Amino acid sequence: MDIATGLGFLAGIITVSALILMGGSFRMFYDVHALIVIGGGCTAGTLIRFPLSAMAHGFPMGIKYAFSMRSQSPRVLIEEISRVADIYKKGGATALDQVEVHDPFLKQALRFLADGYDADFMRRTLEQDRDTFFQHLDEGQKIYRSIGDAAPAWGMVGTLVGMVQMFSNMEDPSKLGPFMAVALLATLYGALVGNLVCLPIADKLHVKLEEEDVSRNLIIDGVLQMRASKSPAVIREMLISYLPDHHKHMLAEAA
Repeated sequence: MDIATGLGFLAGIITVSALILMGGSFRMFYDVHALIVIGGGCTAGTLIRFPLSAMAHGFPMGIKYAFSMRSQSPRVLIEEISRVADIYKKGGATALDQVEVHDPFLKQALRFLADGYDADFMRRTLEQDRDTFFQHLDEGQKIYRSIGDAAPAWGMVGTLVGMVQMFSNMEDPSKLGPFMAVALLATLYGALVGNLVCLPIADKLHVKLEEEDVSRNLIIDGVLQMRASKSPAVIREMLISYLPDHHKHMLAEAA
């Protein structure tokens, strides 16, 4: 699990809750009309912007990957690929049946290698699988960013509606309070949905996409080099050269 995401949400909830309880109660900050404005408006805008198929893939993937982290860092992944390459060089394809790996994508690539598929098929299939995964992750990022951008705007719509209703009923003081609540709480809900939930999740998905890009390209290149019968040392050095500078520094420090 990605602890940072959980801690961030917890800190945000505690901050808002503390501010509310210092001057009143949660009941004061609940208004069904404001919820309808934000929930209905954001849903409508998202449905207009994206097809249902993109929402079906992107929305649940966003929730999943915002709270999960990669099981292996690039440094650990390179060491594991080097270890598997050494086993493959010594024992051949049959030795891969006994290899234990944790990464599902690496496991799939090694299965292709053990079954004896040619290099072109392996590259095409693995790259297609990688690109499809990136597409779904990018869809999730765009959907959450769309909701994050729309929520404050719909909060403003709720504020304007509440103010119009309030000014239209100035002769009845009993109606001023509920209409003012709609006006203010819609803006509050929109700001919270956008800046505490959706935009941070969109940025986290962008980070995840970059991490997966590095890791999956490492796996594809490493397994294809095994298929070409390159030595484990050559494979390791080649994979290190593909990493960004900060990952190279991590490997150098570990060495």
